[in-house]
Amino acid sequence: QVQLVESGGGLVQAGGSLRLSCAVSGSTFSINTIGWYRRAPGKQRELVANITPGGSTNYAGSVKGRFTISRDNAKNTVYLQMNSLKPEDTAVYYCNAYPVSWTWGRGTQVTVSS
Repeated sequence: QVQLVESGGGLVQAGGSLRLSCAVSGSTFSINTIGWYRRAPGKQRELVANITPGGSTNYAGSVKGRFTISRDNAKNTVYLQMNSLKPEDTAVYYCNAYPVSWTWGRGTQVTVSS
């Protein structure tokens, strides 16, 4: 069974940065496209970015140019570098396969104050 453990969230002021990590165990990580998702209060979960096994990336328009997704196949870990954070980035962030295939982890809370 695949286990997802997200970490790296926190409270940051607008304009600040955070780096999220997602450790994936129990799967053939290196052959999966992996996505970062988020759910803001009162909203549905949305895809933020994804990365293919070969390293090609895609971003939601709202984060393009500010967020960078990367992966380390040797460590079965995917990262999300978030710069120039805005209050509207406040959400719980999750990782999963893309498209979603695994049971969700607990996520990591990101709060951006204005």
